Amino acid sequence: MDFRALATVVAVLAAGVVPVTAGASVNTQRAAPVATPCPKAKAPKVLRSPRPTPPPSVPEHRVVGGDALATPGLVVPPQAPTPPKVTATSWVVADLDTGEVLGSCGPHEYATPASVQKLLLAATMLPRLDPAEVVTVTREDLDIAPGSSAVGLLPDGRYRVKTLWLGLLLQSGNEAANALARLGGGPDGVAGGVRAMNEQARRLGALQTHAVTPSGLDAPGQFTSAYDLALIARACFADPTFRSYVRTERTRIPAQKALGAKGFEIQNNNQLIYRYPGALGGKTGFTDYARHTYVGAAERDGRRLVVTLLGAEPQPLRSWEQGAALLDWGFGLPRDVSVGRLVEPGEWDDAPSPTPQLDAAPPVNVTTSATVGDTPGAGMYVALAVGAVAITLAVLVARRGRCGQRRRR
Repeated sequence: MDFRALATVVAVLAAGVVPVTAGASVNTQRAAPVATPCPKAKAPKVLRSPRPTPPPSVPEHRVVGGDALATPGLVVPPQAPTPPKVTATSWVVADLDTGEVLGSCGPHEYATPASVQKLLLAATMLPRLDPAEVVTVTREDLDIAPGSSAVGLLPDGRYRVKTLWLGLLLQSGNEAANALARLGGGPDGVAGGVRAMNEQARRLGALQTHAVTPSGLDAPGQFTSAYDLALIARACFADPTFRSYVRTERTRIPAQKALGAKGFEIQNNNQLIYRYPGALGGKTGFTDYARHTYVGAAERDGRRLVVTLLGAEPQPLRSWEQGAALLDWGFGLPRDVSVGRLVEPGEWDDAPSPTPQLDAAPPVNVTTSATVGDTPGAGMYVALAVGAVAITLAVLVARRGRCGQRRRR
């Protein structure tokens, strides 16, 4: 090799070397692709409570269901029509039977659930509780936020478990949620019920979901995602008892003769079942933190789809109408398209656990770095290459000097 050419190579390589010293970091990660914006409907400004700070994002949790789902933006199949504009901050449309995700907006973005959390309670407690059992409601069960949704159950009232479920799913009764969590929570009562809900979320693969209350009433550290809600909804709709409850249009809460109270009728507050052909039911939710949340499912031509949405405003479309529009969009897609999938229960049992923290510092952009004592980064490898070339150059120089001395003799 020509000595001058080799020297030029060394100079070029040396110019590109970033010194690796203690405390210095070398970015070896390519810039993340720009997220495709989700189609957004313009909503009127509202006075809203500040949203709680979500826990730090766990990269492994953002790829549950497929790498394409690890985006805060829109992901849809190639050549798919543009989804409808909605005010929801995140949403997912998925096939209940195949588990294929047909499209989504920020599927793994943290959000607060409001009353759609009651679906996790249902997925956890329906297999545990006998619907025909008659139970007594306690005063502690009625300890709910003033003005929050309630069925109208009475302390010391005697009700069948089925009645509690209907009150939970039709009227979003928070006292019914407390009672069901207590009944299914074992010796620890409601606390045991919430713990079982979190265990169930993990079994389903809903790794970004952390329940603090059984009802979905806001509490520090309580979060979910649109993808997790789709997993939970799929588990619920696999249960025929759940399907019968959420399609019920109205029922009666029985009289409590011992308490001198008359019975009364309640109606299902999910408008999808009245106004959308093929509706299978779902769940609405609202709190100041969460804004409007929604889960809805429908069947068309033998195909069952579910939609989940979080952080919506009710204008220009109410949450169930936004869900209906996204269902229409999903039913319009070919059956064989997909951008990801809903994982099966137990599939992620060994994944790292999330550690939700209120007021945690927002996550920063992570880059791969190399410092003294760390795994070598790109800069270190370049430095080693330059060193090797330099040694080769020195050897050639020495040999050339010896040859010159022999010729001068």
